[in-house]
Amino acid sequence: MKNTILGAICLSLAASIWGSMYVVSKYVLDFITPITLVWLRYVIAFFVLYIILKISQNKTKNHTQLKKSDWLLLGWIGFIGYFVSISFQFIGTKLSDAHTGALITSATPAFIVIFARLVLKERLTARKIFSLLLATIGVSIVVGWDSNLGSHLWGSVILVAAAITWALLSVYVKVASYNHSSLIITTYAILFALIFTTPFMVWEIQTNNILFNREIILGVLYLGTVSTAGAFFLWNKGMEIIDAGIGSVFFFFQPLVGSFLGWLLLNEHLDLNFYLGGALILLGVLVVTVKKKQVK
Repeated sequence: MKNTILGAICLSLAASIWGSMYVVSKYVLDFITPITLVWLRYVIAFFVLYIILKISQNKTKNHTQLKKSDWLLLGWIGFIGYFVSISFQFIGTKLSDAHTGALITSATPAFIVIFARLVLKERLTARKIFSLLLATIGVSIVVGWDSNLGSHLWGSVILVAAAITWALLSVYVKVASYNHSSLIITTYAILFALIFTTPFMVWEIQTNNILFNREIILGVLYLGTVSTAGAFFLWNKGMEIIDAGIGSVFFFFQPLVGSFLGWLLLNEHLDLNFYLGGALILLGVLVVTVKKKQVK
């Protein structure tokens, strides 16, 4: 039970941080192009995580040697999750809109449950399915249904691909956690993502102007340290501790927190749908995490 609570806290914090990320990104993306911003996030995140990893290894005297198969798995996680999925989120949103992006990527937990069954052989219980249904309906109510969804065909297809690839990331992080800590997984997967992103960043800065001031620098530092290094580690740690199928439901905190902070900081309007949808999301999380006491 303690592990379930700790995993739930890690996943809730990660999804909540990602929800807050949109408020900062909305400002920073007016001055820095998307792939360049992703690259900057990864540079900062890798630098922070690598220092923490080395301090931790020196303190515990545990210098884990990674085998070729470990590097291949970490490279796969960095490629499919931190490079492909994040890039697809940006491209898909650009070809449609943020509203459509939020709605389609909320399908991620459903894909996590499917891949957890196929790859990890996790049981597909009625409790998981019911909680997933409740939370999915909740997100649909909070975000709302976009009547223009069909008009953004290619954007919608790419956003579905983003949801699928993030689900694959979450499942293979669980596989990697059988042999390595979340800190090692996050640090080196981000390193691979940084390598994959670099050529696209170089091309982007040659064709676009980038502006820096104090507020932008602070925003980039927040996105790199908190939203990337911190949130990626927390998500991976949560997936390490509890079943991927259960952990998937906590992804729904992202649009909920994003909507709340949009109201709090950007004067965006919250209506009855937010409270009704939010209640269903929380109920879905409770259904999958709170277990009945065994009767002795």
